[in-house]
Amino acid sequence: MALDETVKARLMAYCRIDALEEGEDTLLEGLYQAAVNYMADAGIGEPQEGTPRRAQYDLCVNHLVLDGYDRRGATVSGTALEDNPVFRRMVVQLKLTEPVSDSDT
Repeated sequence: MALDETVKARLMAYCRIDALEEGEDTLLEGLYQAAVNYMADAGIGEPQEGTPRRAQYDLCVNHLVLDGYDRRGATVSGTALEDNPVFRRMVVQLKLTEPVSDSDT
């Protein structure tokens, strides 16, 4: 899935970015591609547009992009990092409901 203007606008709204600074266009595209690849590597294919699965998929991708955008250049000290449980549950649900192709059975 390419980062077209519609997807870019959706990501900017989700991340609450009013305007991208110089170089952030490339950053946003890289974060988006990394998020889509993460989902694919997790065994979650891109669902068909307009489906409830697609809405969940888009939320997961948006979450990954925002997380990467917010944490760029940040350092973490201690062990207080926590994963977002809603995101984790959505990823697990998408994995468990991934359609199986005829060739897989």
